[in-house]
Amino acid sequence: MHVAIVTGSNHGIGAAVARALAADGVAVVCAYWVIHDEVDPGIPDAYRVNRALDGDPVVSAIRDAGGRAVAVSADLRDPATPAALFDAAEREFGPVDILVNNATGWVADTFKPADTDRLGRGLRQVSHETFGQQFGVDAMAPALLIAEFARRHAARGGTWGRIVGLHSGGELGFPEEVSYGAAKAAQQNYTMSAAVELAPYGVTANMLHPPVTDTGWVTDPVRAFVAESTGLVHVATPDEVAEVVAFLCSDRGRLVTGNTITLR
Repeated sequence: MHVAIVTGSNHGIGAAVARALAADGVAVVCAYWVIHDEVDPGIPDAYRVNRALDGDPVVSAIRDAGGRAVAVSADLRDPATPAALFDAAEREFGPVDILVNNATGWVADTFKPADTDRLGRGLRQVSHETFGQQFGVDAMAPALLIAEFARRHAARGGTWGRIVGLHSGGELGFPEEVSYGAAKAAQQNYTMSAAVELAPYGVTANMLHPPVTDTGWVTDPVRAFVAESTGLVHVATPDEVAEVVAFLCSDRGRLVTGNTITLR
């Protein structure tokens, strides 16, 4: 039996990944953190509502379908959280061999003096607070979770493992979400290093760059932006992205490691 920790799995891509893995027979620890966002005229209320959900609805759906799952509230900014998550997983299901770093501490911040981005969403200037929020969840937490995974995997003589991270940004960073882009770049670097260092232990590690994915935040201006873009093709659903994550976490993905896979 495989056991997975999926962070940020109370809604969106994380919830879809948890359901997809459970459908493949994986026992899933759904790690989540309830976030109460301020109202933003540029972001649909549905996204704000989704981020304020706990993990119980996802776990209930998995159990109703015959799967195994447990929800654990986890503040990924706390350095003690990774060990606590792995302890909870081992108590409930056994050793973890799949880690999906999906959670984000998303903050739209910028260097320029502006109140809104090109899509009408609220912006904040880069600060110690925005840096700490973003890097704590998107860079530090994945690094510590991968380290905890590796330590326990090696200690028990593990020979099979999967690590998948979710990534956004590009060669020119992520304008108007600069801390988000920088933190994801750090996570990408950690994950690529893990692909090399943990290969002798049967572990694959990859980053997945989803297309624009409608987790509740996509508006008509966003859809128009995608339609006019030369680099974007689809507005995906969380379930479509989860299908690829589930593949990477399966035996079928054994030859795929050390890659950033871009979906369009």
